[in-house]
Amino acid sequence: MNNTKKIDMTQGPIMRNIMLFAFPIVLGNILQYLYTTVDTLVIGRYCDYTAIAAVGTSSQPVEVLLCIFLGIGTGVSILVSQHAGAGDRKGLKDACKTAVSFVYLCGIPVSIAGWFAAPLILRFMDVPADVWSNALLYTRIVLCGAIGNIGYNMNAGILRGLGDSRASLHFLMVSTVVNIVLDVLLVGSFGLGVPGVALATGIAMFLAWIVSIVYICRRYPELDFTFFPRGIVRSEFRAILSVGLPIGLNNSLFSFGHVALQTLINAQGSLFMAGWSIAGRVTGLANMAITGISSAATTFSGQNYGAKRIDRLRSGQVIIPFSNGAITLGFGLLFILVRYPILRLFTEEAQVLALGARNVVIMLSCQWMYAVFNAISCIVNGTGRVRYTTLINLMMLWAVRIPSAYLISRLIGGRYLMYSFPISFGFGMLSMIGYFLFSPSWRALMGEHRIGWTKRAAAAGK
Repeated sequence: MNNTKKIDMTQGPIMRNIMLFAFPIVLGNILQYLYTTVDTLVIGRYCDYTAIAAVGTSSQPVEVLLCIFLGIGTGVSILVSQHAGAGDRKGLKDACKTAVSFVYLCGIPVSIAGWFAAPLILRFMDVPADVWSNALLYTRIVLCGAIGNIGYNMNAGILRGLGDSRASLHFLMVSTVVNIVLDVLLVGSFGLGVPGVALATGIAMFLAWIVSIVYICRRYPELDFTFFPRGIVRSEFRAILSVGLPIGLNNSLFSFGHVALQTLINAQGSLFMAGWSIAGRVTGLANMAITGISSAATTFSGQNYGAKRIDRLRSGQVIIPFSNGAITLGFGLLFILVRYPILRLFTEEAQVLALGARNVVIMLSCQWMYAVFNAISCIVNGTGRVRYTTLINLMMLWAVRIPSAYLISRLIGGRYLMYSFPISFGFGMLSMIGYFLFSPSWRALMGEHRIGWTKRAAAAGK
């Protein structure tokens, strides 16, 4: 197999490998951020703030329908990383073959279901009348191109599992340029507004999927990767579902929880919705490191678990979460200082700016706790132990964030909803630290290396 761009997480300094692996993902996250940011910038310049609110609120139902399948893509990544760590070439081929079929099994139904489900979800979200038509158009158009989104993320997961995190960056560079050009052309020149933004996003993601297929076929011919499905290997199918489905259901329920939270946001009116939306652009930019380091943590855990390098897992479980939290806090404080110049790129509406600036301060001062939580969760997920992380994710949202948001809304006021986030982040972080310290199954896993080392030492002494 071609190893020129792969990173072996079972050898060498842990954080050096993590950062080398994470850096292309962070750059890719920046490009993905440009997708939504350019959308918002173009809409803000050529349309009014209700269009900004429409694009912002429409992202929530899109995530609900896509996240379950993106979770399955994460399951593929974990399985591929374990096969790679164990040197199981047949397992790699079977996992990739099954993943290709998954794209079609997921993408086509999502497009159909999304078209009919979009109005129901938007009604549930209590989308205001002045935002409704644009929100519905954006949701339906983006979901019609769901197969490109699912296909790209599935292939990116395969490449991450192999240790190749650079390739996805190249795919995103191409699709981001296409997205920006189409945004300006369809919205600025042709005056299509929100539908033009949705079309640009769908076309660009479909292109990223096609390019990723060509790359895998040429770079890793031994995987026998194809564009069209060639069947499903049952053992791999079950393994992918056992790991990916809980993550996907968790992601979907998590996103649905955001929809429930969005109903409280929408109840505050389109000005508040717009402020929330542009604040998300700043917080998203400040937290690029979280996803990159966490993705690296999943691959690190999967490869070392597959290679039975429990000693490195034990070291990584401390170093990686601490580094993720520290880096996220540093970026957060920096972007708090420069929040107003960035927010003014999107709008000059004074009320929207004030609301967005306050949300940025609250979110970025506590996001480091989420970074620690997410890194620990990804390390645990990489070993295939996804039940506890799924439970804590759901509790963090449904048992902590949403109830606290409703209480804040009733007792203090809807304009202070953002305070529900630090409460939930703290709960998630403490729960995952507790898992590392007190879980019998995790402590047993960490003890496997000591037991094995003791036996080998005794044998050597003889």
